[in-house]
Amino acid sequence: MEFVRRLWSEQEGQDIAEYAVMLAVILVIVVGTVRLIGSNANNVFSNVASSIQ
Repeated sequence: MEFVRRLWSEQEGQDIAEYAVMLAVILVIVVGTVRLIGSNANNVFSNVASSIQ
C-alpha cells in the first residue's frame, strides 16, 4: 500500500495514473467499436447466408 501511495504522490506516479486513464478510455472505445462492427458483421453474414439458400 505504501508503494501505491508513494507512486500517487510523486510526479512519476501521476504519469502512470494518466497513462492508466488514457488506456482505459482507449479500451472502452476499442471494445465499443468491436461490438458495433461485430453486430453489423453478423447481420451482413446472416443476410448473405439467407440469400444463398
